[in-house]
Amino acid sequence: MLKFSDAQKKFKEDEIGELAKSDDGMMFLKLRSLSRKHQLSYLINKAGLDFRNVPFKGSGWLEKLYEMRLDVNFVDNTIKEIYNEERNERRKCEENLVSELYKINSFEWGGLHQNGLERTIVNRYVKKITSYEILHSAIEGEIHSSMRSYVLASWYNHWTSIIIEDIFNDHKNVLPAIGRIKKIDFFVKNKPFDLKVTYLPEGYIKERRNALNLRPELTLLKRMSRKLDIVFDENSSNSFLLSDLWGKLDDHPDPIAKELIFSLQSRREEILKDCIEYPEYLALWLYENQGTRRFDASNRLFLILVDKNNFFDSWKLKRARPLIAKTINNYLDNVHGDIGFVLNFDWQGTTYKVETDIIFVVKP
Repeated sequence: MLKFSDAQKKFKEDEIGELAKSDDGMMFLKLRSLSRKHQLSYLINKAGLDFRNVPFKGSGWLEKLYEMRLDVNFVDNTIKEIYNEERNERRKCEENLVSELYKINSFEWGGLHQNGLERTIVNRYVKKITSYEILHSAIEGEIHSSMRSYVLASWYNHWTSIIIEDIFNDHKNVLPAIGRIKKIDFFVKNKPFDLKVTYLPEGYIKERRNALNLRPELTLLKRMSRKLDIVFDENSSNSFLLSDLWGKLDDHPDPIAKELIFSLQSRREEILKDCIEYPEYLALWLYENQGTRRFDASNRLFLILVDKNNFFDSWKLKRARPLIAKTINNYLDNVHGDIGFVLNFDWQGTTYKVETDIIFVVKP
């Protein structure tokens, strides 16, 4: 029997995969997912228990419930009941919410995403500008524009993420993690997963082209743009230039521009096809190319969104609920045994073992 203190220690040390291997560990994770007081109260009351002399603080309720060895089906059904009650409220306005999300015409962080909102403002404006008039002008111009983009992008990400998670949680093979629990969004066939919604990474495409001895896309796009006298700002970020020059050349009437775009597009589609056929390579890249601040070795289920008409517009698919729902449900309907595959990856000299899989949502 796994002691509560040992389970708590494994959880704090991010050994979620180890916890998931035992029935006791899974019970700990499921109870831990009911971390909010009103959720645990619902479970306690439904079980007819008296916790008046048990302190909530310091994991008191959680430890007591764990030691009682409740029936796992009772806990699962209670979680589903709590989820369904919360879900019914969201369901009332879901169609309207999706419609509102389609009002977003561009997805930009305004330069405030990478380093964090407060840090960027302090470093770029507060510590550098010594003139009140210049600072005031920056607030009315740059900061206002950047803040607007940041808020809109955050709003879009927040609600599309909830919509996508609800699609998973509504499925019969999924048990929601309804409270605050790190690195677990839900359990699929009694296995914990952290959901990551993203796109086919530009870094991965660049790496695959390099492995095939192909020149970087941006290099070819710049060279062609100069040849056709297309104006562009050399000081712009590579990510902006890639989509900017791609669009300009795609619209250009010269056959050599069309030929280049067709070649680049075809190669991207080949890379995508390989990813779908052999997802292990992309999954390995995604784990090994995590940002240092966000590193973890949790079980992950990746949802990769790809618009084949325009790879740079793939962000728009986050609100394409019917397409996403169809793809996710087809995937979950076919989960009969173990989900995904085991993956070993290296991170700063240490090898980690995880269970993962990739679901591709592709707009043809």
